[in-house]
Amino acid sequence: MSTIRKFEDLQAWKDAIALADAIYAETRKPAFAKDFGLVDQMRRAAVSISSNIAEGFERESNQEFVRFLSIAKGSAGELRSQLHVARHAGYIDDERFADLYALLSETGRRLAHFISYLQNDIKARKSTKTTRTP
Repeated sequence: MSTIRKFEDLQAWKDAIALADAIYAETRKPAFAKDFGLVDQMRRAAVSISSNIAEGFERESNQEFVRFLSIAKGSAGELRSQLHVARHAGYIDDERFADLYALLSETGRRLAHFISYLQNDIKARKSTKTTRTP
């Protein structure tokens, strides 16, 4: 496995960028033209996912990274909910909804696995530390 040197190397970040691209493309369609509030919320949630992955990575601490990955995962959940709203409002058909939902679900799963991996690493590091007695 190769060493990750920058957040742009992370598959979770690449997935989040692809997701943001898809959301921007979808919300440019005429069906969304007058719903500025939902468009803005969906775009902000989509951008938040990749942004929080990047910010957490740059903190150079696994604990901080886990915190920001959790925020990114929360934004993915928020966007899933907004997709439901868009579908119920008739802005997205069932097929496009399923495609975007699957992409979001995969992104959320990848983030959950990454969080779990980092939490296990944090626990392992804590358990290997030796304490000195006075």
